[in-house]
Amino acid sequence: MTDLNSRHWALLAALSDGLPQHVSQLARAAGMKPQQLNGFWQQMPGHIRGLLRQHDGQWRLVRPLAVFAEESLQQMAGKHGFRAQLKHECSSSNDEIMALARRSAGLAHKALCVAHFQTKGRGRQGRSWVNRQGECLMFSLGWAFDKPQYELGSLALVVALACRRALADIGLDVNIKWPNDLVVANDKLAGVLIETTRVENKTVAVIGIGINFVLPKEVENATSVQALFQTASKQGVSVEALLNAVLAQLDALLNEYAQNGFASCVGEYDAANRDTGRPVLLLQEGRVVHEGVVKGVDAQGALRLLTGEGEKTIVSGEISLRPDNRPAQPAAAKPERFLLLDGGNSQLKWAWVENGTFTEVSRAPYRDLAKLGEEWLRFADEDVKIVGCAVCGSVKKAMVEEQLTRPVEWLSSMPQALGIRNHYRRPEEHGSDRWFNALGSRRFTQNACVVVSCGTAVTTDALTEDNHYLGGTIMPGFHLMKEAMALKTANLNRPIGKVYPFPTTTPNAIASGMMDAVCGALMMMHGRLKDKTGGGKPVDIIITGGGAARVVQALPEAFVHDNQVKIVDNLVIHGLLHWIAHRNGQ
Repeated sequence: MTDLNSRHWALLAALSDGLPQHVSQLARAAGMKPQQLNGFWQQMPGHIRGLLRQHDGQWRLVRPLAVFAEESLQQMAGKHGFRAQLKHECSSSNDEIMALARRSAGLAHKALCVAHFQTKGRGRQGRSWVNRQGECLMFSLGWAFDKPQYELGSLALVVALACRRALADIGLDVNIKWPNDLVVANDKLAGVLIETTRVENKTVAVIGIGINFVLPKEVENATSVQALFQTASKQGVSVEALLNAVLAQLDALLNEYAQNGFASCVGEYDAANRDTGRPVLLLQEGRVVHEGVVKGVDAQGALRLLTGEGEKTIVSGEISLRPDNRPAQPAAAKPERFLLLDGGNSQLKWAWVENGTFTEVSRAPYRDLAKLGEEWLRFADEDVKIVGCAVCGSVKKAMVEEQLTRPVEWLSSMPQALGIRNHYRRPEEHGSDRWFNALGSRRFTQNACVVVSCGTAVTTDALTEDNHYLGGTIMPGFHLMKEAMALKTANLNRPIGKVYPFPTTTPNAIASGMMDAVCGALMMMHGRLKDKTGGGKPVDIIITGGGAARVVQALPEAFVHDNQVKIVDNLVIHGLLHWIAHRNGQ
């Protein structure tokens, strides 16, 4: 449940585009006096409250939100023939449209429900869909087909294709993961859930769509529309423009599908499919049931999979698809299972590895590691080995081990591994995270490289092309820099602003100074390694951690253009996996 009322939503709708608004206009939108706004704003959820910036009677949010005003929503939807309703809170937008469908096919056809908050949102295979207010564009629409339900097996693929077209219209290039997820590499941007019912000799499809509009930085294995625009150094897009583009493409493609089916879309879908021509694993309840190379989809939307026994046709059902990144295994080798642990200063990350690959990384603060214990009870068996790297200290390591029933093989920095020689004077004093970041970097480049980690501390380490780890620098991370200024200076305990080339406010000067310090450390180390490498040879940058994308965005465009800069999430986990594979002779 949310404590927001209609006046809160009206105020958020007025601010949702991120542009400055005068307090007098905002007060009118919320139906109150301007002097009441500050107190009223304190009732907002914490993740929204901190977005507000005030200057000279103007309010703005530092990032846009997926919040609508009902009148403008209805006008926009009407342009495409949809009848829209806005729900600030409901069980799910699919439930709202399904209730109309059970009354009449005509009532449900082209009915649109946009939800700001869902108490029982759901995705494929019965999973819950969790969101915070303003972060996700969530809506459902009804479409009545003169076809039986069994002829609509490809509908989810059509909807995903329409969403991809819409995102291309606003400047974003994304892929589809069969059958209907929109992804950027392995990060999920959007999902589709379709439910059907037979009414009045028609099949009414209730099409639910969730698109991550903006996400907090701690969310892993997902991306958002705003983050993609920021990465591309483009101006963001409003949620109205996003929904307008999606509705236009849905209207066009669903009408075409109703007349001609999916056959004419197969070629476009195969081109958009992330995994066409790639090896994949198909899982059911976490167990691999098929593996092979994706050949495409057929006219019914089923996956064509080339396996060792020939081509198989896979319908969606309860199947989950994952890329198959496993290295080749000897025929007689028994695959090993691992639980890999990355014990950072503030939180623990972990990944389950099977057949030499992992699909996702979980995380939790040390104060609440119950999730780790729950996963251990569900996924562990006698063959699982636990390997970790930790900089968190013995107390937090003990908290991790308390959740597990087996000893952990905690690895420290080594004088040499994977052919890389460690030049640190005392390897036992060298942070193991820095060492495994260096080992992990070799999965992404064989050139000389600067390995940067943006966490509680920021580290910049140098690795030569002939595998000499030369050491590197350590400096406070963004939060530590901010805390130091708040504690040790008289007037600098301010909210952090935005990064500008020439900041003219104290909050912006703080943010810009901290970012310049990190970018400067990176570029200094890069210059030193470039000089040492000589001969005009490339020196790449591998950067990881929660602040990685912001740092890359802040680097000079010419520097990014002239050098290979790669953002790699969970680089320590990649380093652990690389070390294990080498140890096992894989």
